[in-house]
Amino acid sequence: MVKVTICGAAGGIGQPLSLLLKQSSLITHLALYDVVNALGVAADLSHINTGSTVTGHGKEHMDEALRDAHTVVIPAGVPRKPGMTRDDLFKINAGIIRTLAEGIAKNCPNAFVLVISNPVNSTVPIVCEVLKESTSNFDPRRVFGVTTLDAVRSSRFVYERDDKLDPQTTRVTVIGGHSGVTIVPVISTIPGQKFSEETLKELTNRIQFGGDEVVKAKDGAGSATLSMAYAAARFTDVVLRATVAGETGLVESTYVNLLADPEGTADFREKEGLEYFAQDVEFGKKGVEKILPLPSLSAYEKILLGAALPELKGNVTKGTSFVKDKSQA
Repeated sequence: MVKVTICGAAGGIGQPLSLLLKQSSLITHLALYDVVNALGVAADLSHINTGSTVTGHGKEHMDEALRDAHTVVIPAGVPRKPGMTRDDLFKINAGIIRTLAEGIAKNCPNAFVLVISNPVNSTVPIVCEVLKESTSNFDPRRVFGVTTLDAVRSSRFVYERDDKLDPQTTRVTVIGGHSGVTIVPVISTIPGQKFSEETLKELTNRIQFGGDEVVKAKDGAGSATLSMAYAAARFTDVVLRATVAGETGLVESTYVNLLADPEGTADFREKEGLEYFAQDVEFGKKGVEKILPLPSLSAYEKILLGAALPELKGNVTKGTSFVKDKSQA
């Protein structure tokens, strides 16, 4: 049995994500958890003629939803609103993520955990720290920050500037983190790209702040939910194809604990003093098979990475401190 639990399944990301995952032939049980409306969403999806069973679990039934899950996907929390920073988000979402991580530690400590809830740069460290404290066999290879939307946007936005670049097959590695200046798209690795310096700067800024574009367009009614659900479904599919179907050679950019590949990241960790970073990862049966080396960066991309690192370090510290500081419990 392959049970996939979605925490926050009735929300703006959770509902379309649940719909997309209902179509996966690799999932046998789709468990939908939310504090409101999960049962209704589950009843609706359960009528779709695919093989997976769908169950709904309300506020008091988190343990039941998580029990024996193979994979847990977490879009839970509040979305960004106009004028809200990711720090504002952190204050609200950090407690939600900690509670869910405690539930994972109790009910499915060996699950693959896919964190969507922002700010990802801080919420992934929260999940890892809770699992370190609550389980005896924490495995960093199984926890991921879903940064796929940055790669999806990159592929789409470069196509808009050069329609010879197929948006479905043109892959852009995105390194760093998952907010603002911590997002570093490595556009220079696209074969044959000849963007001007001005175009590169415009593309980079749009990729880094694409979320703001959607928040503004929705005029306070939400954030990037549909594109995020698409990106999360794509990432979940890669994880399942590797861990369930046993496919090899699958690579996606994702934000991970670098100790998932201690040998491969030793030099980078020592040089930069970072424990978490988004980079291309090759997937295997146990999650992270290998964290791939940084691609060769252009002079401009090196500047972007230099700007990203200090902010990223602060984000990581905020997440780890939230768990370690018991006064915030």
